[in-house]
Amino acid sequence: MAPRTSFAVTSPPRGSDVRAGAAAADGRRVIFVGDVHGCLDELTALLRLAEVEGGRDRVVLVGDVTAKGPDSQGVLALIRERGFRAVLGNHDAKVLSLRRHENDPDPDLGEHARVAATLTEADWTLLESLPLILPVPEVGAIAVHGGLVPGLPLADQPRKFLLNLRSITPEGEPSKRVDAGVPWASLWPGPEHVVFGHDAMRGLQRHPFATGLDTGCVYGGALSALILPANRIISVPARRPYAPM
Repeated sequence: MAPRTSFAVTSPPRGSDVRAGAAAADGRRVIFVGDVHGCLDELTALLRLAEVEGGRDRVVLVGDVTAKGPDSQGVLALIRERGFRAVLGNHDAKVLSLRRHENDPDPDLGEHARVAATLTEADWTLLESLPLILPVPEVGAIAVHGGLVPGLPLADQPRKFLLNLRSITPEGEPSKRVDAGVPWASLWPGPEHVVFGHDAMRGLQRHPFATGLDTGCVYGGALSALILPANRIISVPARRPYAPM
């Protein structure tokens, strides 16, 4: 299934708990960015399109900032220099595993080893600091990479699903597979609005209490962002495919 490549500005979904408006009460915005995967040029273009202002806006990346794309180190440097926040993605976790097991490398992590070889000490420190879940209470939201299992308290969410969740099976079980059931986000009951990535096969997802932002930039799709509290989607096209789906 090919990733989607362009998206119109959308209106808030019915039933959404995300507050509408041009900006929060104090004039600040939170800009959530989908899976960057080292696509520094596209990230820079998206920030320019959003007209990000350092004193007004908070930028939160929903994980997989590294791997597969052309410049993971450049993306990490930009996050650090601009004071952006991010959550840990499954590919970021694979890169981190190389540092933790330097003498026992996983043969399946060739691309991640290439990324690891470019990282500075400051980059490693940043990656190690990334949380699995990031509450953003000023806009009633939570950032996570994979997903949240409906019905489980945040403190009880398994790490493997925070990084990899895609579906809920007909039997009600969480699954990493896109074809195993319905999108987990379609069942998320709120009241917090969850912003997530990881699911490029489904592309942009807009559910009453969740928004999925992985629109497959690294595969030649687009890099997308959700601007809150205006509840507005923006995107920029990938310059080219950098990796196969």
